[in-house]
Amino acid sequence: MNEITVPAMGESITEGTIFKWHVKEGDSVNIGDVLLELETDKVNLEISAEASGVIQKILRQEGDNVTIGEVIGQISPEEGVGNEPEASKAEAPASAQPEAKAAPQPKSPAPPAESGEGATPQASPAARKLARERGIDLDQVQGRDPIGRIYHEDVKNHGGNVASKPVASEKPAPQAAPSATVENVGKPIERTRMSRRRQTIANRLVEAQHTAAMLTTFNEVDMTAILDVRKRRKDAFKEKHDVGLGFMSFFTKAVVGALKRYPLLNAEIDGDDIILKKFYDIGIAVSAKEGLVVPVVRDADRLGFAQIEKEIVDLAGKARNNTLSLSELQGGTFTITNGGVFGSLLSTPILNTPQVGILGMHKIQLRPVAIDAERSENRPMMYIALSYDHRIVDGAEAVRFLVTVKELLEDPESLLLEG
Repeated sequence: MNEITVPAMGESITEGTIFKWHVKEGDSVNIGDVLLELETDKVNLEISAEASGVIQKILRQEGDNVTIGEVIGQISPEEGVGNEPEASKAEAPASAQPEAKAAPQPKSPAPPAESGEGATPQASPAARKLARERGIDLDQVQGRDPIGRIYHEDVKNHGGNVASKPVASEKPAPQAAPSATVENVGKPIERTRMSRRRQTIANRLVEAQHTAAMLTTFNEVDMTAILDVRKRRKDAFKEKHDVGLGFMSFFTKAVVGALKRYPLLNAEIDGDDIILKKFYDIGIAVSAKEGLVVPVVRDADRLGFAQIEKEIVDLAGKARNNTLSLSELQGGTFTITNGGVFGSLLSTPILNTPQVGILGMHKIQLRPVAIDAERSENRPMMYIALSYDHRIVDGAEAVRFLVTVKELLEDPESLLLEG
C-alpha cells in the first residue's frame, strides 16, 4: 500500500487546503498522474502519484485543511495482471480478504469521538458546514473512515435527510452545494468559503495596517513624453524584441533610479534593526482569479526595457494561469501596483509587508495643465501615490522619492542613464 502524503511546499508554508481531487476511489492511476490540487497561502500546487495502482481510499476531502506529511489517501497495487509473479499471486487471496470486508464498514456505527466529548462525532469543518446547511444530525451520518471521522462526502452521501432534531425556525438549504443560497429573515444571501489565498491576503493587509506607521503621499506625472516615445518606437521595439513596449518598464526603471537615491525605501525593519537591501527585486502586483499576487522581477536594475517587459508578461501570464512557483513570489524589495488598468483615478495602496514602500499607478486622463502664466494645454496626466512606513522613512524623504520618480518619467531618456 502506497500512501498519498502532503509534500513540503516551501520554507514559510506548513499547511494547505485540498482544493480539488482529480481522482476518486477505485480509479486507476500511473506514476506522475495528477491526483489533486492543493491550495496554499500563495500558490496552488498539483500533487502527483508516486506509484501506479488503484486509489484505494481518500482520507481527506475537498475543503479540508491538511499539514505537511499528513496522509490524505492510499494507492494499492493494481491486481489481476496476468503476468504477475507467483509470489504476488500467492499473496492475492490474503490481501483480497481484508478488501472484501472493508466495503461494508460504513454500515456499522462510527466509533465515538476520542476527544472525550461524549457522543459528538469527529467531523471535518466542511462536513460540519454541509450538515448545518442540510439540517443533518452528524450522529446519524455513517462515515467510511476507520477511526470514525466524518467527512464532506459522508454528509453529502447521507441523502440530504433532515436531522431527527429539526429546528422549527430553520429551513434546509435548497441546494446540495456547500455554497448553496439560503434565506435569512426573508432575504436571499449566499455563503461561500473564503479561499486560503483570500484569507492570507486579508490577514496580511490587516497586519500591514496594524503594524506599520503607514502614510501616503501623492504627485502627478505628465505622460506626454512617454506616450510620444511609445508611439515612435513601439513598432521597431516589437519587431526587434518580440514584446510590446508598455508602461511598466518605464515605471520599473524610474522606481529603481529613485530607490538608489533613497535607499530606505528599499529596506525592511527587523526588530530594532534596519536591513538595507543592495539589490532591486521589484514586485509587480497582478490581479488573478484567486486574488492579488505579487510576482517579482529579479535584479531589475540589471535588466533593459525589453527584458523587464518580457519578465512582466511571463509572470502575469503565470499568475492568471495559476502556475507561479513560490520562488517567483518571494523576496521582493519594493512593489508597484497599477490600479489604472481598472480605471482607478486615485487610491492609497497598502504596503506589501515586510517592504516599507509601494508605488501606485493610476488612470491616464487628459487634464488642462498650465504651461505658463498665459497658456494651458490638455495633457495626459497620471496621479501616482507612494505609501511608506513612517517608522523608518521620513515624510521629506518619501516626497523626494516620489518627485524623483515623476522627474524620471517625464524625461524618459534619463532612464537610460539610471544604470
